[in-house]
Amino acid sequence: MIYTTFGGPDCSWWMHRGHGRGRGPRGGRPWWAAVMNDPPPRAERGEIRYLVLEAIASQPRHGYEIIQHIEERTGGAYRPSPGVIYPTLQMLEELGHAHVIEQDGRKVYAITDAGKQELEAHRSAVDDFYGRFEDEPWEAYAEDVAELMRSVGRLVHAFRRGAARGGFRPETLRKIRKVLDDALEQIEDALNRPKR
Repeated sequence: MIYTTFGGPDCSWWMHRGHGRGRGPRGGRPWWAAVMNDPPPRAERGEIRYLVLEAIASQPRHGYEIIQHIEERTGGAYRPSPGVIYPTLQMLEELGHAHVIEQDGRKVYAITDAGKQELEAHRSAVDDFYGRFEDEPWEAYAEDVAELMRSVGRLVHAFRRGAARGGFRPETLRKIRKVLDDALEQIEDALNRPKR
């Protein structure tokens, strides 16, 4: 019997669904790794202007330096493209929130007083965006996550075993649904609870 990287026979069903070890794009990784690895956060259309204003508030910068600043603040997780930054700079200039100055023989963008007011009015948007990148990645707790996913594997196995034995009667399913709904509510509450 084939086992996953973290489990035993309880989780073998996932192997046949292509979620565990074996050949393929995720071979050698536990099935749940792909579930955990969502794409990193990206700036929404309305957020990018405030990220740019924050970048030029500390010092005048040209487009590439703004890209570098945002990339560094996100630990390399997010790097806006020039196709996003330069139109945003043009828009900020038209709004009077930024202006072009010459520095060391090159043109850079500096924030205006109106731009500073706009940035302060939306400072929380900037803080919230960069705050998304401050938590440690789940890999830092891989062993704990694996233990949790082992329990998920047991749950799936219990369902399969119950179905094979004809245990899916309406009354039984209602009881199981109630247990799962209560558990999910507690899990969601724990995950959404602010960190101390």
